[in-house]
Amino acid sequence: MPIGTPFEVTRSHADRMVAAAERLQAKYIDPATNASIVTAIFCSVGSTGGSANPQSHVAQVLFQVVPPEIRSIKISGQDLAKEWRQMIGSIPGAEQLSFVGELRRGRGMPLDIEFKGHDYAALAEFARSFEDRLATYPGVFDISDSHEAGKQELQLNIKPEAELLGITLDDLARQVQQAFLGLEAQRIQRGRDDVRVVVRYPATERRSLASLNQMHIRAPSGIEVPFADVATVDVLRSPASIKRADRFRTVNVTADINAKTVRMDTLRSDLEEWLQEATDSRPGIQYRWKGQAQEQAESFANIASGILLILIGIYSMLAIPFRSYTQPFIVMAVIPFGLLGALLGHMAMGIDLTLNSLLGMVALIGIVVNDSLVLVDFINRGRLAGADLIDVVTRAGTRRFRPILLTSLTTFAGLCPLMIASNVQAQFLVPMAVSMGFGVLFATFITLFFVPINYLVLDDMGRLFEKFKAEITV
Repeated sequence: MPIGTPFEVTRSHADRMVAAAERLQAKYIDPATNASIVTAIFCSVGSTGGSANPQSHVAQVLFQVVPPEIRSIKISGQDLAKEWRQMIGSIPGAEQLSFVGELRRGRGMPLDIEFKGHDYAALAEFARSFEDRLATYPGVFDISDSHEAGKQELQLNIKPEAELLGITLDDLARQVQQAFLGLEAQRIQRGRDDVRVVVRYPATERRSLASLNQMHIRAPSGIEVPFADVATVDVLRSPASIKRADRFRTVNVTADINAKTVRMDTLRSDLEEWLQEATDSRPGIQYRWKGQAQEQAESFANIASGILLILIGIYSMLAIPFRSYTQPFIVMAVIPFGLLGALLGHMAMGIDLTLNSLLGMVALIGIVVNDSLVLVDFINRGRLAGADLIDVVTRAGTRRFRPILLTSLTTFAGLCPLMIASNVQAQFLVPMAVSMGFGVLFATFITLFFVPINYLVLDDMGRLFEKFKAEITV
């Protein structure tokens, strides 16, 4: 609610939300247990859990739901939150009303854009226009901004006549403060107490705006002029707080999305185009993506650098025991096929590609090289023993088939319980398990054919190079 809203008003709205939650509790009764799937309702007025200082204008209502794996009613937390929102309707005068019905392990909201500039009023106006733009997209809801209007205040402004008399805005503010708040004239020590004597207008002359207009302002020359002749007063609402970043004032606009109906990449691309055009016409305003978008960008950058280091590390560890600069490429050639298997696994399971999917692919890089490493090592040992290349390559696939297949199948089987887990807390691990399980399984069959072929191709290339080198020497 707006800052300064009485506790009783906030409490009445919170009670309304609790009543809607109780109706949900009575509606969804699990026939298997004859008990409601809503087990507890909690209301907190004066705090939302993020601040230790009580604030009469904020409230939070929570209700706990039986985990989906142990109840027969299959309804998601998002659907419950949606129905709860419809039951409550609009809250008169509310500045921000948000519903969360899913487990979020990222930072911030799905949509969080920070606008920064020096003119706070222009930032707040631009944020409102962006909110109007967001409201046009179906599936985007709980749109709000960080701008909070504070209490009413009197803003003083001097007239040109005041400048002719030498009166500055600082002089004006100081004299008004002394008249209404008071000026300390003396301190008197009475025992242990320090008594301060403050001189100001009587209480009867400090109760209305008319008293301000009737006061006199003293100029540096000593003359006194009526306040209304040298200054004006505007009754405005100032921001409750002003946030800054990089020495700019900032306003954040946040929103939630329906992940089932809204494609985040398409929405962000369209918003990016609108923001570019809008900020080009307002040079004093800049923007940047925050929240989950910022987290994803940072994570992608870390993953890209991490993959490069992993590939360099794998190559180095393979080149040393093989004593070859080229054979590590035979082992590492199966990595793209493992990643392809991970993508096919997501398609087969009907799962969207997420950040955790990419993390699973990073872990997959170090797993898929094991099978090809076994084959290349077997071929190298056979060649050192003097066996024919074609013969040892052929025997490598048949002799190593069982251990390679068993290793991959046991890895896939071990990940299967996680891939089909319905536990809410395990859902964020499912994409990672799919990437690793299907990637290993697909790369196994590719390895049995691809590695022996690559070994023969590399041997032929080595012979051609030696032949070409000999011809050049002659």
